[in-house]
Amino acid sequence: MNIELSTLPDDPNSLKEIIAEQQLEYKKVQEQINYLEEMVRLLKNELFGRKSEVRREPDANQLQLFTQPEVPAPEPVEDVAIEGHTRKKRGRKPLPADLPREEIIHDIPEEEKQCACGDQLIRIGEEVCEKLDYTPAKLRVIRHIRPKYACKNCEGVDDPGPTVKIAPPVVQFIPKSIATEGLLAHVVVSKFADGLPLYRQQKIFARNGVDLSRATLAGWVIQASGKCLPILELLKHEIRGGPLINIDESPLQVLKEPGRSNTTKSYMWVFCGGTPDRKAVVYQYHPTRSGQAPLDFLGDYKGYVQSDAFSGYEQVARKDGIVHLGCWVHARRNFMDVVKARKKNRGGKSPTKGLADEALDFIKNLYGIEKWARDQALSYDEIYQLRQNKSKPILEHFKLWLEANHPLTPPKGLLGKAIQYALNHWEKLIVYIEDGRLKPDNNVAENAIRPFVLGRKAWLFSGAPQGAEASATFFTLIETAKANGHEPYAYLRYIFEKLPLVKGMQDYETLLPWNLDPVTVAAADR
Repeated sequence: MNIELSTLPDDPNSLKEIIAEQQLEYKKVQEQINYLEEMVRLLKNELFGRKSEVRREPDANQLQLFTQPEVPAPEPVEDVAIEGHTRKKRGRKPLPADLPREEIIHDIPEEEKQCACGDQLIRIGEEVCEKLDYTPAKLRVIRHIRPKYACKNCEGVDDPGPTVKIAPPVVQFIPKSIATEGLLAHVVVSKFADGLPLYRQQKIFARNGVDLSRATLAGWVIQASGKCLPILELLKHEIRGGPLINIDESPLQVLKEPGRSNTTKSYMWVFCGGTPDRKAVVYQYHPTRSGQAPLDFLGDYKGYVQSDAFSGYEQVARKDGIVHLGCWVHARRNFMDVVKARKKNRGGKSPTKGLADEALDFIKNLYGIEKWARDQALSYDEIYQLRQNKSKPILEHFKLWLEANHPLTPPKGLLGKAIQYALNHWEKLIVYIEDGRLKPDNNVAENAIRPFVLGRKAWLFSGAPQGAEASATFFTLIETAKANGHEPYAYLRYIFEKLPLVKGMQDYETLLPWNLDPVTVAAADR
């Protein structure tokens, strides 16, 4: 505090007021300093520290310097006996039995097959050692030859039909293109499943003696995506027919958008839903992050929607017939930031447990119940009853803990923000205990958006809105195929071969991943 003695009043009450104001100002400044130091430590951890959110246990020998206020402590989860299981044998996994095998026999010379006693040695067994080999991909040209026929005698004058007869042209997925369905599937999977940009694929083809420009490859991808749109509509319908839709979004830079600069952010949205035996993942490109994007997708859907706490989802939460779920992973992450940003003890040891650790213990207990339910393969009704009996009391206790600590914590600090976040979204965070089909977090959508994010690091941007829409189409087909047990290349090649032959929506429905046997689809590729 800095007080000029010459300006001090003679009245003791006025002097007390000045001192109180200075003390309050000092407290505010100190809180601001503590907040800035906390943010610096968090930033340094983000740049140089571990990205994992796994908690490190504090030093058990370190006593607490200050006692915490008396607030409800986390309730431990009751120990549950789990039946024993057979431990898997460690070591190298056997090579797949369906891979083709080439046998090379290493035999001893004939003169060594005779014993010293004069008798001939007999074969009593063998030692087999399997090695995995790889043959680089090979390009080939398939020539479609259609013989022409004509009458040499009358030159077609006496025939009412055409003068020259020839077989009808082969049905092609992309007419007048040199690409087969297998090549198209390879290009698509290489980019959207393996993160290999088209310009790199262009160089790979060039090394194999084939000149294919990026423009040609991009044109193939866009044309192929347009022919798959009916399948996308069926997948959207399937998601809207499920009880729960998980939503997430991630930035995307798109060039040549009408009326927008090339540096403006666009977004790729992902919607996950369906039933356990009909899992669907749909990606959708949208120029903005507005809440209108998920509203347009949902249409007249009524049911549960789960997402993070981004303000754009408030429009979804206000929609009639929608019950909005929060995400416990996001709530937990705020408390983990407190743990990452706090000061270390001398020698770099982890400090003793604080309020953030107590909050994490509550959340750990909640997820312990979820893990036990998965291990026991409980039905949806059994999960509901388990949550009512076990999770609900922990949640009620946690709510009391948050309310008790909220007024004791600086609101601008990381801990204050974490507590405030949990309280602000509490009603959405506890919705999951209402139905056994629901999950406590939005990990389904966050895991679904990850392949797009990893691919974006490689190809950086989409050259035009058409390219962004094509990306959404093939991310949808590939991730939905994977979610239903299909190998992406085999599935795409299969539907590329069948799409030119479809005649109606029933034929499109037969190409949905859950209507196809993965073994049959993979066998058709060979």
